[in-house]
Amino acid sequence: MMALETGIVWGADVVMMQEPYVEKEGYNMSHPGYRLIRGGRTMTAIRRDTHLEFSEVDKGGDGDVQVFDIRYPSGRKMRLVNVYDQLRQEGGVRSQGRPAQTATWNEIMEQEKILLGGDWNAHSDRWDPQCPPKRDANCLEYLMDEYDMIDITDGEETDSNTRNSETSGSLIDFFITKASMADRLETSTELATISDHAVVCAQLRWNEGEGAKVSQKITGWDLDGLKSKEEEENYEKAKKEWEDKSSKRSVLNEKSSGDELQREAEWIQRNFVNHLNRCCKKVKVCARSKRWWTAEIAENRKILGLIKRA
Repeated sequence: MMALETGIVWGADVVMMQEPYVEKEGYNMSHPGYRLIRGGRTMTAIRRDTHLEFSEVDKGGDGDVQVFDIRYPSGRKMRLVNVYDQLRQEGGVRSQGRPAQTATWNEIMEQEKILLGGDWNAHSDRWDPQCPPKRDANCLEYLMDEYDMIDITDGEETDSNTRNSETSGSLIDFFITKASMADRLETSTELATISDHAVVCAQLRWNEGEGAKVSQKITGWDLDGLKSKEEEENYEKAKKEWEDKSSKRSVLNEKSSGDELQREAEWIQRNFVNHLNRCCKKVKVCARSKRWWTAEIAENRKILGLIKRA
């Protein structure tokens, strides 16, 4: 779940995971800030309050490839692909064949605006200057050559292995995209994780500034929506998480000092804002974000528009 918390901190609309935690029988993993879509050895988390529209497209790969077509509010479209390319294991023994390589890549690559990312488990000096002996890279190199794709990395190692008391690293988790999109993509690597893999962040910027009609400044949270019947489960979970977290704090009284009061106020503000960001839909700056904006106002504005066009 650390990847999802990192996504919340970074404000990510999407978190793509490979080899996600496998739920035990009777346990259904969920997150208040993200909607989780599991493949096989991939999982894609979509932010609950995202302004983007996502449609999953089945292109094979036996759950090791997830394909999503994305539509922006402006109408712009792109494709996002989550990949885990590794041998399947049977009874703890790796078998022949990588399911991800059986996907219909010719259909996946039909989109001009496309971004692919994941754990490629492929070693080549084309993307890793410190590469150990090249191996398992033929498929990825073919995709890059055949469809004019380039790798986008910041040069940081993303995977570490310890064998015979010796630790080595490699760069196997990264994004590839068309050259026309590469200049719009910024990546960074977060090495401080509890996994043996790093978290790789990618930010895509369009020239015209997607979402410019709505400011990204947060002015509040949709608490009414969180308390609605449809979100009852998430509301109870969010309430319990805050109760558990805040109950560990000491209770102030009239003998508390001004410094203690100041520290407690800062703790509440910082942690409660982070808590709401994780579990509640954010309200951004626009006329319709205000509490005084009602259905009656919206209807009257519609009538006014019809009169003006008459």
